[in-house]
This record gives sequence, C-alpha cells and structure tokens, in this order.
Amino acid sequence: MSLVVVGDALLDRDLDGRAERLAPDAPVPVVDEIVECPRPGGAALAATLAARAGVPTTLVCALGDDAAGRRLADLLAEAGVRVCDLGLRGATPEKVRVRAGGRALVRLDAGGGEGHGLLSAGAERALREATAVLVSDYGRGLAADSALRALLGELTAPVAWDPHPRGLEPIAGVALAMPNEREAGVGTSVGEAEAAARWLAARWRAAGVCVTRGARGALLVAGDGPALAVPAPRVAVGDPCGAGDSFAATAAARLAAGALPSEAVRAAVVAASEFVAAGGASGVGAGAEPPAAAGALELAERVRARGGTVVATGGCFDLLHAGHVRMLQSARALGDCLIVCLNSDASVRRLKGPERPLVSQDDRAAVLEGLGCVDAVALFDEEDPREILRAIRPDVWAKGGDYAIADLPEAEVLAGWGGSAVIVPYVSGRSTTRLIEVARAL
Repeated sequence: MSLVVVGDALLDRDLDGRAERLAPDAPVPVVDEIVECPRPGGAALAATLAARAGVPTTLVCALGDDAAGRRLADLLAEAGVRVCDLGLRGATPEKVRVRAGGRALVRLDAGGGEGHGLLSAGAERALREATAVLVSDYGRGLAADSALRALLGELTAPVAWDPHPRGLEPIAGVALAMPNEREAGVGTSVGEAEAAARWLAARWRAAGVCVTRGARGALLVAGDGPALAVPAPRVAVGDPCGAGDSFAATAAARLAAGALPSEAVRAAVVAASEFVAAGGASGVGAGAEPPAAAGALELAERVRARGGTVVATGGCFDLLHAGHVRMLQSARALGDCLIVCLNSDASVRRLKGPERPLVSQDDRAAVLEGLGCVDAVALFDEEDPREILRAIRPDVWAKGGDYAIADLPEAEVLAGWGGSAVIVPYVSGRSTTRLIEVARAL
C-alpha cells in the first residue's frame, strides 16, 4: 500500500505566547514569552498525517529555494514523507499564527511563488505506482497543471480530491471528492448538502462526493442510493485548524487500503474529530507525536487552559435510565465539559454484590460516551472516586439525589483546590434496582 499526495505545500508557524497587558501606544495585546512551533501546512500537512499513521506516503509539491522551503523539507523528512519537489519559482508560502493562551490573535501570510517546474520522472513514477492518490488543492496552481491532470486521468488507482474555491474542478471520474460546505456552496441543512453533493457528482462525474460539515460530520453521496450521513463524535473543545486535511488524509489512506468510500468517510469523520480534540494542527509541530484520542485528563487540562469550567460526576450507571440522563444533562449545564467517573466492574461488585454489574464496564462506558451531554469517561477501581478526582481536579463535582454536602466524601477533596461539590435535581422513582425488580417480576 502506498499513498501519493499532490498539492500546494506551505510552511505553517505558530508563535505561542502570553498576553496579559495592552501596548501603551495602541489598544493591542502585547505578546511575550513567545515559543515558535513550525509545522507542515497545506498538502504537506495531509502527507504528514498519513505518514504518521503508518502509511507509506510520497508528496508531490513545489518548494521554493529559500529558508522556508528548506525548513519545510526537513519537517517532511522527519515525518517520514518522501518528497518529489518540482521546484517553485518564488518564495515558499508561509502562514504565521500569533497566539496567546491557545487562542489566535492574528494570522500573517507571505510568499506564494510564481509557478513551478515540470512534472518530474520521479513524480510520474510515484503516481503510477501508488495504490491511491490524494489531490490536496490549496488554490496555488499545482492541481491546475495540465500535464499532471492528464496523468491523473490515466491512473487506475482511486483518486481522492480535496478541492479549493480558488482551484480548478476535480478531474472527471475521481473516486471521492471532499468539498466542505463553503466549497459546495450550501448552508447547514442535510437536505442542502445532499442536493449539492448529487449536483457536484453529476458535474464532476465523480463516483462519490462527500460534503464535510465540520462538527456535524459528513454526508456522502455515491450512486443513486440514499445519502450516508455520518455524525461526528462530540468534541468539547479543540482547534479545528487542519481538520480538513486530517479528514482527507484518512479517507485517502483507507481507499489505498481497499476500503469502500463509505468506510473511508466513516473513518475520516472519527479521525478528524480526534485530531481536533487533540489540539488540531498545532499538535503537529517539529518532534510532535501523532494526534490521538484525548482522554479525560487531557480534556480537563485543555478546558482549564482555555478558562473553561470542568464538571465531573460519578456512579455505576448500570442499566442507564431516564433519571441518570436528566442528572447528567443538569451536570453538563454547569460548565464547559462533563467527565463521568465510572466505577469499574470490580468496584461495582464490592459495592453492590457479586451479581452486579449487569452490564460490563466497557459497555457502560460506551453508552455514556454516546450521550451528547458526556464529554469523557474515566474508569476507577476504588469504592469512591476521590483518587481519580485528585487526578482530574474538576472545578465542580455534581451528584444527583437527596444528598447533603456533608454526605459527600468528595466535597473535602474538591475543597483542596477550590472546587465545589453540588447536588443537581434527580428524577424520583427511577433507579437501577427498581428496573431489576420489575424485570425479575416479569
């Protein structure tokens, strides 16, 4: 299996610092203690993400003979990406984000080039030998090259195309085109996305068109069958920069492995959501590890770093019922994320007896994570969650029921870092024990 990414490569740089005062001569923040994080951008980011996922990846691009081009080439080599550089006449494009506290203040763009060299023999050979090709068009000219487009049209391997408003349309017959809602010219409704996808599929003669919809997931049209709507996992906080490249790289890599477009899109939605949750493109700097799904501790740290409120609750949640759901919804409304501290199977047995739980810890966690009000689940083995709370350090600990604060051993732990223990409303008459009794009677 091998993937070739074709497109416009950029050097992205994040300048992260602190902004705690305004300049004396203008109402603008002063950013100091700056740390620079260079990373591949554009098609180079898509290639980097594919390579770090273990896919043998070649990038066909055009780099300028300048410091930015050499720096980008080094970053790609560190990521394990083989580069076929066609040569850029002019400066390598750069995008610089100045950030403070994890939030972007301004973006500065430079470079852009004045054309590129001819398609090389090495690039042509890589394209003909690839098991899939991803065209990552950033509207800077490479994907408009007539010789390249003619060669792409001759390939038997599937071609995936990530278009750009300033670029040309995909070549006819691509396996999967992946415009976002803005590129597809639609609003936010499912019906609009489907209509646009079907129109574009006919116009481009594409086997499949997937409209990516950000936090709402993606919608795929392939043939005359019904559209496939793939919702995105809920992400409490995160940086969406680069999510489209993560989506495109994952989808193309799955096509290279022989997956159907529907399978590729499902995997791409999950990967893009995990990418955003793990910090987005800012987590793909020099020496950075590949993005991974964020756990409860990482989630809590990110929410706190952005000035948000971390809420936690806990319990066994064996046979989830309406009372549980109402309590969880109430707890989530108290802050910016909700982490459920879930008793492990061993913990439940010690608390409830050898016949419990009825549902395994993995299944209980999966059900909880499927709720829109739950952002993460953290398993613990002790009889109470005080140890896991010391690790998570939530701002609020919420419990449902008729407790008094004095009855909650967690309250004293929360006070250690200034957190609060609160009671939220609980729907009376609903309980797991009651459900078990009714089931046994039946």
